[in-house]
Amino acid sequence: MLVAAAVCPCPPLLVPEVAAGAAPELDRARAACADAVGVLAASRPGLLVVIGPAEEPGRGVHHAGAVGSFQGFGVAAEVRLGTGRAQDRPLPPSLAVAAWLLERAQWAACPVEGLGVGEELAPEAALAAGRELGDRAGRVALLVMGDGSACRTVKAPGYLDERAAGFDALAAAALGNADTAALTALDASLAYELKAAGRAPWQVLAGAAEGAGLAGRLLYEDAPYGVGYFAAAWS
Repeated sequence: MLVAAAVCPCPPLLVPEVAAGAAPELDRARAACADAVGVLAASRPGLLVVIGPAEEPGRGVHHAGAVGSFQGFGVAAEVRLGTGRAQDRPLPPSLAVAAWLLERAQWAACPVEGLGVGEELAPEAALAAGRELGDRAGRVALLVMGDGSACRTVKAPGYLDERAAGFDALAAAALGNADTAALTALDASLAYELKAAGRAPWQVLAGAAEGAGLAGRLLYEDAPYGVGYFAAAWS
């Protein structure tokens, strides 16, 4: 049963070594993520599953001990997902950022697993994956990584799209209110057009949270670099 969830953005720039001189620009986001992870620890989970967007199709499981790297972003730093023997399959960037957040919080509350989800994962499949996760243990917590639209300004990765602000407003309200119906209703095609990498992970969360009766709090909402970033805690 799902007992808590944390939602965090997943740009590698959250890692100060990657951001370098621009690191202070995301200090508020880092603080909000730390608060959200703290809610997970306080829920006394028996299993933590980290979910994030990945380039692999469908769903890809990453076991405890999997290693992630930021070498592709010019930094030699490596991170490990929980404790365990190193795995052959490297973590996708979103889960590497999650592993960094957990290392920063000195996570030791329970075992950790990772799940990378492809952008093409249909809403129905995402919801089904979430329901499976909710049944994995008596007390399950989720750390859900994902960004909103990447089209909020002319300098954004996807340039300016007038629909982006409305999409992000819907996502922020749904995440802040733990509104599983609103997350389920997010349009997958529109999310793809707006380069919103969080759509599939958020809908996995919606499936896991069905019937759990959790309340949500929006801890952070902004669009630095023209990308929608949100942090929320459900408990």
